[in-house]
Amino acid sequence: MAERVISVVIPTDETSKRLIPTLAALVPGAAAGIVREVLLVDSGASPEVAEIADAAGCEYLSGPADPGARMRQGAAAARAPWLLFLEPRGLLQEGWTREVRTFTDQVERIGATDRRAATFRLALDGFGVSPRVKEAAAMLRHALTGRPRPEQGLLIHRRFYEALGGHAPGPHSMKRLTARIGRGRLVLLRSQMLLPEN
Repeated sequence: MAERVISVVIPTDETSKRLIPTLAALVPGAAAGIVREVLLVDSGASPEVAEIADAAGCEYLSGPADPGARMRQGAAAARAPWLLFLEPRGLLQEGWTREVRTFTDQVERIGATDRRAATFRLALDGFGVSPRVKEAAAMLRHALTGRPRPEQGLLIHRRFYEALGGHAPGPHSMKRLTARIGRGRLVLLRSQMLLPEN
């Protein structure tokens, strides 16, 4: 597999305080040679995002308020063959780079880049019963419907993304995109995406 195969697209808004840990979790991917670039497509709601992008070496793009349009803009500007869409509050957990490399290697080897995508297993930050119940509910939802929560991220080859028509405008564009992918073509990876409980 060629190095630097993934462009990470993050639609940002007023969540700039949670963005720094999200970017920090991507460092192992850059160090491992699989992340080519990180694009922050910003709505302009927080002036700090441009400063964070500059400090972290990310590409900063000024986009519209519509989140679907921003993800589409980021995908159009990305240079790598694989696109990884992340929410600015999600934290990829240890081991994600190895699993992403394995997934992309295998999909490319079997010639399935136009019919396979992947998402991460949900983990909620918090103690006690409530986060575990919500995690179990998310697993059951995925098993029954094949549709993860949008915050779990999406790894998809550009060829497949474009064939599906990309993100549509609107606040639920990620849900609509995963619905078009379909349960039989969306792989649930073992590595986790940690999200705030609320």
